This record gives sequence, C-alpha cells and structure tokens, in this order.
Amino acid sequence: MSSMEQERKTVKLGDETVQRGSGGETHQTAHGDVPTLTTQQGVPVADDQNSLKAGARGPTLMEDFHFREKMFHFDHERIPERVVHARGYGAHGFFELTHSLSDITRADVLQRVGERVPAFVRFSTVAGAKGSSDLARDARGFAVKLYTKEGNWDIVGNNIPVFFIQDAMKFPDMVHAVKEEPDRAFPQAQSAHDNFWDFISLSPESMNMIMWVMSDRGIPRSFRFMEGFAVHTFRFVTADGKSTYAKFHWKPKQGLQSVVWNEAVKINGADPDFHRRDLWNAIQKGDYPEWELGVQLFDDAFADSFDFDILDATKLIPEELVPVKPVGRLVLDRMVDNFFAETEQVAFCTQNVVPGIDFTNDPLLQGRNFSYLDTQLKRLGGPNFTHIPINAPKCPFHTLQQDGHGAMHNPKGRVNYEPNSWGGAAGGPRENPQKGYTSYPDAIEGRKERVRSEKFADHYSQARQYYISQTEVEQTHIQQAITFELSKVETPAIRARVVSHLLNIDKGLAQAVADGLGLEKLPEAAPPARAPVDLPPSAALSIIKNGPESFAGRKVGVLITNGADDAILDALEKAASAEKFDLELVAPQIGGIKTAGGRHVPAGQRVPGGPSVLYDAVVLLPSEDGGTQLAKDADAKDFVSDAFAHAKFIGYVPAAAPLLAKAGVTEDAHDNGVIAIQKATDIAGFIKTCRALRFWDREAKVHAV
Repeated sequence: MSSMEQERKTVKLGDETVQRGSGGETHQTAHGDVPTLTTQQGVPVADDQNSLKAGARGPTLMEDFHFREKMFHFDHERIPERVVHARGYGAHGFFELTHSLSDITRADVLQRVGERVPAFVRFSTVAGAKGSSDLARDARGFAVKLYTKEGNWDIVGNNIPVFFIQDAMKFPDMVHAVKEEPDRAFPQAQSAHDNFWDFISLSPESMNMIMWVMSDRGIPRSFRFMEGFAVHTFRFVTADGKSTYAKFHWKPKQGLQSVVWNEAVKINGADPDFHRRDLWNAIQKGDYPEWELGVQLFDDAFADSFDFDILDATKLIPEELVPVKPVGRLVLDRMVDNFFAETEQVAFCTQNVVPGIDFTNDPLLQGRNFSYLDTQLKRLGGPNFTHIPINAPKCPFHTLQQDGHGAMHNPKGRVNYEPNSWGGAAGGPRENPQKGYTSYPDAIEGRKERVRSEKFADHYSQARQYYISQTEVEQTHIQQAITFELSKVETPAIRARVVSHLLNIDKGLAQAVADGLGLEKLPEAAPPARAPVDLPPSAALSIIKNGPESFAGRKVGVLITNGADDAILDALEKAASAEKFDLELVAPQIGGIKTAGGRHVPAGQRVPGGPSVLYDAVVLLPSEDGGTQLAKDADAKDFVSDAFAHAKFIGYVPAAAPLLAKAGVTEDAHDNGVIAIQKATDIAGFIKTCRALRFWDREAKVHAV
C-alpha cells in the first residue's frame, strides 16, 4: 500500500463512505456502478485532489500530465471572455516608493524613495459573466501591473487574503461549481445554488474563505473602499542571495466600507454598473483613489514556528503576529482611452515578476503560474499578446522570438537564435548573468507524491478566528448571508452538511443558520482532519473596526423640491466641498427645482431613478408643500424607508415630517441616526455624524420588527 493510501481515513458523508487525505481533502473513489475517472487519453486517475509535488511541501512538477491536461482544458473552455474575472474595470496610475527595501530585495522598483513607475489596475468580480451586475456577492479581483525599469511586475490578487482551495488541481472544479449549472445555464453570478454549496460542503479547506465571502467583504461599497491582497507567500531576494518571505497588502487610504445585502440587491436593479460608475466619477473629478502597499516580512524561523503552513493559500498571517510594513502608495489618476484595447485586453500573469521577487512552493501559486500564461493563447489569440500596448513593458526589451499570430515586433537582421557567431549588436541580445533574473536556490528534496503537507489539514481555526474578530453586526450579516445562500439550495443533505462544518467554527453561528433554515435538529459536527484550536481575535479582520476617519469620497443624496431652504442647501454644498464628498440632488423632475430664494438648481436624478441605495447618507430637504406631495409618492417613501432600513444617517428639515411618517419613520422610531436640521448651522454636526457611515444600532431593531 502506498504512503498516500496509508494516510487516508475513511469517513461518512451522508449516505456515502469517502476517504480523507492527510490534508483533509475529500477523495470520492470509484465503486460499484461509479466509473473510474480517466484523463482524455483514457488513463485512470488515482488522485484528483492533489498535484504531483517533490515532497509534501515541494514545488509542483511539470511532468504531472493529469494536472496539465485538466488545467489546459479549463483555461480554454471559453473564448474570448475570461473564464473568471470577466466582469472587470481598470484604470491607470502610478506606484511611488515611500520606504526603501534595499536591504531586503534587489528589486529595482523598491530601492529609491520617491521614485514613481506607471501602473495599471483591474478590479473585477470572479464568478459572473461580462454582462453581470457589479454588486454580486463575490470575491473581487485586485490585479496590479507595475511597469518597472526591469520589466513588468504583476501582483494578481483579490480583496480577500485567502482562497477556497489549497491546490490548483481543484481550481477548475471550484469554478465549475460556482458558475451557472451546465444543464440550465443559471443562476448567473450567484453562489446560492446546489452545485457550489455541494462542492464547499465536500471541501472543508474552503471554510475560511466562506467566512470572508459571506461577510460584508463580499459586497464592497466601492472598489475604492476595499483592501487588496496578493494571497500567496512570495520571496524577496537580495543581490547576494538572501531570502525573506513576503505577503503583499493594499490598504485603501479612503478606509473600508461595504453595503448590506438588501441594499446590494436594490443597487443591482437601480444601477448594475454601480462600481464602474463610482470609479469613473471619482477619477474624472480628481478624487484619485489611493492605496498603501504594505508587506509582511518574515524568515524561515517564523515560517517553521507558525501554526499553519505559509504555503497554504487558505490561511493568512495575522497582522498582530507580523505587522504590515508600509512600502509605497498606489494612486489611480487616469481612466483608459478605450475599454477593449486596455481593460479587456490586459493580461495579468502571476509568473510576471522582476529580479528580486521570487515564488514559493505554494501549490496554488505554482498552478496559477502555469494557468495564467496558458489562458492568454485562447483569449488573445496567440503567443504575442505582449505586443498589445497595455501588456508591453515600458522599459527597453529585446527578445529573439518571432512570428506567430499578432506578431508586431519581429527581430531585425539575420539572427533569430543564440548562441551565434555574429558579434556585437549584429548578434542580437545576449544573456546577462549579473543583471538577469535568477531564482532563489531553494533546496528541494522529496518523493514524487500526490499529497499535501499535514500542516494544511486545519480547516477551521482561522475560520473561527475570522468570525470572532467581527463585530456583532458583522457576525449577524454572516449568519444571514449563509442562511440566505443555503435557503436557495434544493438538496437538504447539502444544507445539513454545511451546518456540520459550521459547528467546528462557532456553535452560535451554526445554530443561527440551522434555525434560519428550519432544521429540526443540528447534525453531528463534521469530523475535522485536524482538531481546530482557539486563536485570538484580530481587529484587522473587521471592516467596521477599520472605517474611515472622514466622510471624504462618499455621496449624499438630497431629496429636494421647489421652495427648498437656500441657506441649508448652501451649507450642504459648502460642506461637500470642505469634506470632499459628493452631493446629488434627487427631485420630482430631472430639470431641477427653484429654491425659496428663486435660484434654479438642476437635479442629478429624478425621484424614481435615484433611490437611496445609491447614497451613503441622505438629506430630506422639501418645502412645506413639497413634503406633503412627496408623502403621496411611492418612490419617495421607498427612498426614506430603504435609507432607514439600511441603517443610513438621515438628515431632515421639519417640512419632511409627513414623508417620514408615511415611510414608517414615525417620531417614536426616530433614533440618533435620524437627525433634525432646523437651520444651516446644523449641517456641520450632521456631516460629522455621517463619518461613522452607518447607524448600526438601528439595524437589529429594524429586523426585529
């Protein structure tokens, strides 16, 4: 019996007996009338969970024909749309170094403080097609291309620092499961269906990522208000060969913010391009989004002592253990000239690194290095996608590559090979041992096996840590999200199986979901491959605990009518300029209104087209007659009732009282988030209050009614 077979344990999953590997992965084996899985060549497959590695923690081997065939087919399933991250939006900017890392890495871009390099960033959802809506519950791609003096460096990550799977072998399965079901071609851009949750329930390694996606991180307010992570552990390497491990973080200077689910659903109906429009408008008016690049740096001693394997992409390193060191800033200051030429044709590859940056043996990263390059053959027509301007380096580059589809830069002269006899420039470019890229000489030793490191096997401890690090409000949102998603799952056994995993994370969470689903009794907890341990909460994992210090970059919707108070409107306009937030008037007619003083003010939205879900806070500024008329308008009532239900701050003048009452916000329902504005000087206090973004104390009361 092989060592791999010896490490498997037999467990029950519902009515089926399966095997768990050393890393907790599910092995569903052929038996009876269940056929044996084979390659396209008909070769029987022994292990479809793990890529072939040089030792449990070693690199993935190129000879793994099953993995290559599986990934190759997956990469070419669709043309020309990206298989994942199809719904994307990009912008140009720059990266500026603020802290030199010359003692840590030879990477040229990280040497000289104050030096800038061009950058291009593409944000995206993962699961949906190009035409899907922006506010789907999903991870968000956060891909950065830095055009450095020594070539392009792509930091290809997400707004979540962990991922669903540990081994790239499972990437096609994970994506197939979350995509629309193949026999019916729906649901689109949604994970609330049987296939996805069936896969998750059979893949306990996904539970940490599930906590993140089912939290408010899965429905960000804006690209501008979300973090970015490179997910994997990389290496910094100095000129003399010293290695330091690194994890990359993008932290928004604008602070973190998300929406609530009911709000997201309504935003998708009101403006399916909400995130695109937000980024476009911000950059067009000069409110340039900015992120701080930070790195977590650690050595082999820490890696060996850490409770989890640093090669496991389903885990993170808490900032309390390894603080994030600031390195530079990323600023987006220019939109693309043509969406297709740039945003659609940009090609990010995790393998695109520069001298001084190197890979680790993370099996998911190793697989991505193969997959990202391979997928460009179908998407962009051939091997010359780097000839497309958005993908071309901005530094001098010289190759001997020629011909192929879309070739624009064939080498001149007779030489297209090396070594050759032609001296000087006539002989073409030559290798440069001093300046050229060299890999870190990591010592590798191990048997060729399809296995995972035993340290990969704890699938619940960090999921538990994430959950207990959230505020009570955020925990409630996670409970509601999982309950909602599982309520769309038609197979009761799948729902129960997910709850069995939740019991290993938090019993209160599991009970809340079970109650929401109407389970008569809790299932038995899923047997963990490795018993979870209690980890301390980490404040860095909460959005609410890391909110902004100002209201800058946000948007206030003003429901206004003819006869509105000039002084209050003027105070709002001045506050918007001083605090740097947007102000948009929502009026009965798009032509605008006349204030009490006779000033004509154009409207940004008509009441039916400007629901409160499009704004971070609202002000009700009608005249006496206008307030009476708005109280008869169903769209105006929805404007107020939604703002109240979504825990937004509501400022109102006395004339808005009839509208508030009709919307169900009676005087008895008023709270510290419903703020009376009697005179222009009250605006300053209202905006100061809005810096908290939401009045979360209201939410529990609203849902309790």
